[in-house]
Amino acid sequence: MKLKMFGFIIGLVAMSLTLFFLYTNNIIPHTYLHVGKISNTSVLVEVCDMIVTGKKMVLDENIPMTSLRDITCQQYLIQNHYIMEPLSKEEAEFPLVYIMVIHKDFDTFERLFRAIYMPQNVYCVHVDEKATAAFKETVGKLLSCFSNAFLASKRESVVYAGISRLQADLNCLRDLVALEIPWKYVINTCGQDFPLKTNKEIVHYLKGFKGKNITPGGLPPPHIIRRTKYVHLEQRFSLFSFMLWTWIRKRPPPHNLTIYFGSAYVALTREFANFVLQDQRAIDLLEWSKDTYSPDEHFWVTLNMIPGMWNWISILSVP
Repeated sequence: MKLKMFGFIIGLVAMSLTLFFLYTNNIIPHTYLHVGKISNTSVLVEVCDMIVTGKKMVLDENIPMTSLRDITCQQYLIQNHYIMEPLSKEEAEFPLVYIMVIHKDFDTFERLFRAIYMPQNVYCVHVDEKATAAFKETVGKLLSCFSNAFLASKRESVVYAGISRLQADLNCLRDLVALEIPWKYVINTCGQDFPLKTNKEIVHYLKGFKGKNITPGGLPPPHIIRRTKYVHLEQRFSLFSFMLWTWIRKRPPPHNLTIYFGSAYVALTREFANFVLQDQRAIDLLEWSKDTYSPDEHFWVTLNMIPGMWNWISILSVP
């Protein structure tokens, strides 16, 4: 009995791995693996039988398309099963906005956008100025299908760990605060992110913070202090770019601010977004940060930790 049970478990694991391989390589229909469609074991048996016997698999015609080249926006939205109405009153009354900073891999961006898209939310996409013309055109064409998604009004040539990366976020943030939509939180992402929660779960999570910002961070460990202790300069060349570390010491932070370090990816309230763009302390900190290394890892959390300004979340230790 134990041997039979062991064999059954091994077979089930092998079947799952096989299905995962076939799914990720687009060999079997994606819709087979959607929630609610995997419960019928006859599908698994059929697929496994095809593998063993070498039969040709007929792909489901509902496999998501990745190109708008030969179809209209309406066809694209239908084909990819975009959600075009809020799924609940709660979500409709708690709109979110997203900042998406991307530079390559359109297919990856397309999957991310599809995964987080909701009609009540708004999406600002910053495409790196260095990106290819074809990539910029394809992203623009995709976003043209949505009234609540747009390209950032100003593009940066982004250098990894440079001020330009933070400025890309800020460019979108400025566009988003100008909207009349009463959004509740702004979430920034990069092109390689992917959500682990549904929109409703994200809304529930954010509601739990009751108007607080989510900027995890803490006082910097010794090996991080040099990022703001010495001058770092963006270096751009035709084929590559990088941050140059110098031995030039920086002046102290403005307004006697204590510099904290943490995550570059945050969730901010609209009130805090306005503060970031308008308050003199924030403006001066941004200017001071222009020759630091990875300023997006200290900018948000430092402003959020100004005593008496915001009900920040509990400090997390920085690894």
